[in-house]
Amino acid sequence: MQLSKSNNIIIITTIASFIVAYISVGLSVALPTIAHELALDNVTQNWVVNSFLISVAVFAVPTGSLSGKIGLKKSFLIGNLIFLLGSIFSPLAFSPLSLIIFRAFQGLGAAIIYNTVMNIVTLGVSPKQRGRALGIVISGVYIGLAMAPVLGGVLTYNFGWRTIFYFSIPFILLVIGGTAFKLDGEWKIDEGSFDARGGLIWSIAIFLFVYGFSKINMIEGIICAVLGLILLGAFAFFETKMDNPVYDVKVFKNKLFTASTIASLISYIATYFVSFVLSYHLQYIMGWNVEITGFFLIIGPLIQTLISAPAGKLSDRINPLKIALFGMILVCLAMFLLCFLSSNSSIYLIVIVLIIQGIGFGIFTSPNTNIMMSSLDSKDTPTASMSVTIVRVVGQTLSLAMLTIIYAMIMGNVEIIPKYYGLLILSSRWACIVGTILCLISVLIYLIRYKDLKHV
Repeated sequence: MQLSKSNNIIIITTIASFIVAYISVGLSVALPTIAHELALDNVTQNWVVNSFLISVAVFAVPTGSLSGKIGLKKSFLIGNLIFLLGSIFSPLAFSPLSLIIFRAFQGLGAAIIYNTVMNIVTLGVSPKQRGRALGIVISGVYIGLAMAPVLGGVLTYNFGWRTIFYFSIPFILLVIGGTAFKLDGEWKIDEGSFDARGGLIWSIAIFLFVYGFSKINMIEGIICAVLGLILLGAFAFFETKMDNPVYDVKVFKNKLFTASTIASLISYIATYFVSFVLSYHLQYIMGWNVEITGFFLIIGPLIQTLISAPAGKLSDRINPLKIALFGMILVCLAMFLLCFLSSNSSIYLIVIVLIIQGIGFGIFTSPNTNIMMSSLDSKDTPTASMSVTIVRVVGQTLSLAMLTIIYAMIMGNVEIIPKYYGLLILSSRWACIVGTILCLISVLIYLIRYKDLKHV
C-alpha cells in the first residue's frame, strides 16, 4: 500500500525523534556502571549526559537557521549522518574525556535533527492535521524516553553499556534511507544570507552560561555564567538589528508564545533530573540491579507515550492552553510527593509519583508544543522550531546541572559509596524541593495568562 507524503513524513520523523530521545537519556540508567568502569566521581558521571545536551544547546540556533537556507531534507540527512558517527564513536571511548567528547559530537547531529523534525512536520503536514502529527512525533520522543531505561538496563546488564549505542545504528540507517528515497522534494524557508556573527555569539554565550551554571558554587562558574548572560543580552540586541537574524527575537512580542516558552523551559529544569534521582535511589539505596531498575523506570515515560498523541489531537479542538495548564498542575503534585523520598520510602510512593508525572507531562507537552508552533505566523516557523529545541535541551541541561550543583554542595566530589548514601538521599530531596518550587512558578505563568483561556 502506497503511503501518503504526510504519512511518510510522520513515520520518518517519529523514528528519528524516538532514537534521539533514546540516546539522550539511555545512558542515565547505566551511569553507575559507567562510573564504576571508568572510575568517575558523582559530578563527572553526570557530564556523560550533560555534554550531549550542552552540545545540542550550543548548535541549536546556528544549525536551525542554516538548515532552512540549505534545505530541510538535506540538513536532516546531514544531522542523521553525524548522529550515526556519534553512535559509532561513543562506544569506542577509552577514557572519561573521550566519551564526553564523542557525546558532544553526537549532540551536534541531534541539534540538526531536532530543528529539522519540527520544521518538516509543520510545513509538510496540513494545519488541520498538525496537532495530531506533532502529537505522534512527540509520542515518538516519549517512546524513546520510555524504552531508554528498559533497553539501557537490559543491554548494560547483559552485554555492557556500549551496546546502548550499537542498538541505535539500524534505526538511524532506516531514517537515512527513508529520507533519501521516501521524502520527495525539498523545503527551503529562507534563502537569505546566514547570520554567522549571531550564530557564533549564541554558541559562545549559551556554552559559557550553561557551563558556568553547572559550577555556580565556584568562582569560575559565577564568572562564566555572568559572561554568558552578558553575551546572551548582546546576542538579543544584535539580532534585532539584523535583516536575516539567526534567531528572530521579535517573536517574543507574542505574549502567548513567550508564556508557553518560559513555562516549558521551567518545567524541563524542574523535572528532567527526576529519572537520574530515581535511578540512583533504586540502584544505590535499594540495591536493585540496572536491568530491574530500567524496567521499573518505564512507568512514567510509557504513560506519557500513551497520553501524548490523544492530548495533541485534543489540542486541535480544545484550547491547548487549558490542557497544558492542567497537565502542569499534575506534574507539580508529583514533584511535591517526591520531596518525601527517604531510605524507608515505600516503592508504592515512587510508583504513584511516576504515574502522576507521566499523566501530567503527557497532557502538558503536546498542547504546549502546539501553542509554540501555532501561535506565530508561518514565516516564523523556523524560530518556533528552534525554540522548541532550545527550550527542551537548555532546560534539560540546566536541570542536570542543578542536580550536579546540589550533589557537589552537599556531598562534595566523591564516588558514590555506602558511607555517602545518607548525603545522596538528602541531595535528592533538596533537588526535588527546588523542582517543586519551579513547577509552581510554571503553573503561575499559565494562570497569569488566564485571560487567553477566555478568548482562544
